[in-house]
Amino acid sequence: MERIVRVVHAVIETPDVVPEVEHYSEMLGLNVTIKDGDTTFLSTGLDHHNVVIRRGSAIRCATLGFQVSGPEDLDAFARRLSAAGVASQRKSDAQPGISDLLSFQDDCGTTIELFSSSGFSTAGFGRAGVVPNKLGHLAFHTPDIQRTVSFYRDMLGFREADWMADFFAFMRCGPDHHTVNFIQAEKPNMHHIAFELRDASHLNQACDIVVRQGKEVVWGPVRHGIGHNIAMYYRGPNGQMVELFCELDRMQDESLGFYEPRPWHEDFPQRPKVWHDIDRAAYHWGRNVPPGFATKPED
Repeated sequence: MERIVRVVHAVIETPDVVPEVEHYSEMLGLNVTIKDGDTTFLSTGLDHHNVVIRRGSAIRCATLGFQVSGPEDLDAFARRLSAAGVASQRKSDAQPGISDLLSFQDDCGTTIELFSSSGFSTAGFGRAGVVPNKLGHLAFHTPDIQRTVSFYRDMLGFREADWMADFFAFMRCGPDHHTVNFIQAEKPNMHHIAFELRDASHLNQACDIVVRQGKEVVWGPVRHGIGHNIAMYYRGPNGQMVELFCELDRMQDESLGFYEPRPWHEDFPQRPKVWHDIDRAAYHWGRNVPPGFATKPED
């Protein structure tokens, strides 16, 4: 059975690339692997690139790149997409370090790239800034959350991790509690990009770095109910929300159907569910969701 195993990269478009590249390289501590005109490839440490910044008319996530379990999975996904009437295209050497990929669009117009192997970075992890472990997940607004969830579940094999009532869905492709999130909204766009940190101490250090760079901590540190991660949020130079987190729930064995037990869980075992207590789903401790958090600055 074909399957996606992890998220590898996100392509971010923005009208003003210079401050965005400086934010990811200097404050977050990602290494620049290639700079080609208005396009910059950056790595958290292992992969050749995890974030790509390129010029565009508005800030948005244009592309998500996922690794599949083997090269035969690309053919299987192409057949599945074709049967559902979704057009896809096979591309060779479309990105540095990726010799073969399958490209198509999700129901909201985000380009999805699937590949079985990708190149590694020779620079390793950064030496200054936050220096996250990895790209963790991305969250999007969608005008039809049921349609979007169905696409990622039926076309891509994602599992539903948890729901906040009927307007906020969390989905996973690997052991991490969520790889993509979807929030019901009027129009599609990216809500936030998230990076995993080592632990709570690293998160506290990250808050200090963010504030020293003149950014405001919009929300956090807070422990969420859904996913149980400790997180903080701030806005990047072009207004896009960024999350830094640690201690996210993990489901090591899908056949068991529950997350690895932790003392702060509500249920034993902790299984995927619909959370009807919105406040409890949003935070266990820390302040409640600040006004305007779910929207972009221009909304």
